[in-house]
Amino acid sequence: MIYKVSYVVIGGDYPGGIKNEYERPEPGDVVQIGRVKFRVMEVHEIIPPRDDFQFLHATVKPLHDVAAGETAKPAGKDKLSD
Repeated sequence: MIYKVSYVVIGGDYPGGIKNEYERPEPGDVVQIGRVKFRVMEVHEIIPPRDDFQFLHATVKPLHDVAAGETAKPAGKDKLSD
C-alpha cells in the first residue's frame, strides 16, 4: 500500500510536507521531513483506502520539543525517509 501523508507540524514553527510512505505512520513513529526529525503524534484517514492507495493526515512535533518535556505516546518503530 502507498500512503500519501500530509504532515502538519504542531505549533507551526516548521513547514510541514506531503510525502509518499510505504508503511502507515503511527503515533510514536519518527519521520524525517527535510533535515528535521519529528515524532508522529496523531494520524487520521482523510478518505477511505482505494485499491492500494490511501490519503492520511498526521500531526507531528520536532523531536527536540518532545525531548524537552512534551508528552508523547510510547515510541514505535523509527522511520527515517527523505
